[in-house]
Amino acid sequence: MSTYQIAFLSGDGIGKEVAEETRRVLEYLQILLPEIKLNFVPYPMGAGEYLKNGNPLPDSTLEGIKKADAILLGAMGLPEVRWSDGTEMVPQIEIREKLDLYAGERPLRLYHESFTPLKGFQNGEIDLLIIRENTEGLFWGRTAGRSEDPDSEEDIMHISRKGAERISRYAFKKAILRPAKKVCLVDKANVLKSSAFFREIFLEVGKQFPEIETECVYVDAFALFLVQRPQTFDVIVTENMFGDILSDLGAGLIGGMGMAPSADIGEQHAVFQPSHGTAPDIAGQGIANPVATILSAAMMMDYLKEPRAASLLISSVEEIFKEGKNTTRDLGGALSTRAFGDKLMQVMKNQFE
Repeated sequence: MSTYQIAFLSGDGIGKEVAEETRRVLEYLQILLPEIKLNFVPYPMGAGEYLKNGNPLPDSTLEGIKKADAILLGAMGLPEVRWSDGTEMVPQIEIREKLDLYAGERPLRLYHESFTPLKGFQNGEIDLLIIRENTEGLFWGRTAGRSEDPDSEEDIMHISRKGAERISRYAFKKAILRPAKKVCLVDKANVLKSSAFFREIFLEVGKQFPEIETECVYVDAFALFLVQRPQTFDVIVTENMFGDILSDLGAGLIGGMGMAPSADIGEQHAVFQPSHGTAPDIAGQGIANPVATILSAAMMMDYLKEPRAASLLISSVEEIFKEGKNTTRDLGGALSTRAFGDKLMQVMKNQFE
């Protein structure tokens, strides 16, 4: 038996609901695959924790999650809970920085034609992997404090050779494992020196992977192409802010944020969470779509080198969505969060019969 310690951070808003439902699915997974044991260790974190104890990321939580084999996170933050500079509390970003989770994986896959606003796309015809550099870019100076000039503010786009090299290499290694074997760098190298520097390094790294097709596209053009011809892209690597924006745009092409999983991975630690936020407008109603969190858990199982478990979760989601009917409300259906989990576990069981 393989036993794993999973740090469990449910968070705020619907984060609690989708995280708990995912844990319930993973507990059932262990019944089907008894050779796997997941020990969930809950830790407090988020805007709610700040309101209770004055710190959205307690030191004890940070130290605890460092000891885990993987970290499963719901969603963090509330719009009305902000720092004095007006920004929201985002402990999930703090974790990326403190644990050096430099590689943000944002897979985007279409599971049914009815989920996309685009015409003519079938299941699997949109299948992208956005690799977002998590520790630099435009987020780099976010903790610098307010400007001394009351009439202006600035944020710095920071790109280092180390950061650009390792995220580029990460993207190429991911592309080797995919059928299309293509990597596209998205930047603004025609205007920004930092982007031009990133592009130089990306192309240098690309020479080490001659079997991979490479291209570079400006971010504004890429936003257009992502809507016009998403099927022509495979692995996309980009700076922090560009990745943040394009991931959400891409999610809109596959059914929304409830269908978009993610992973933030470093050399020693990894966090798995849905790409969506806390959606306080529907929190507590039991209608949030848990698929993004469940698919994030599948990424977690793959990271833990449990491919059978990962495959079972993914294939079961695919089976549910074959006809596009068994969906939650965000996709036009009527299933509650728990009802979807129940349906998924039944499909998982059927795979063993």
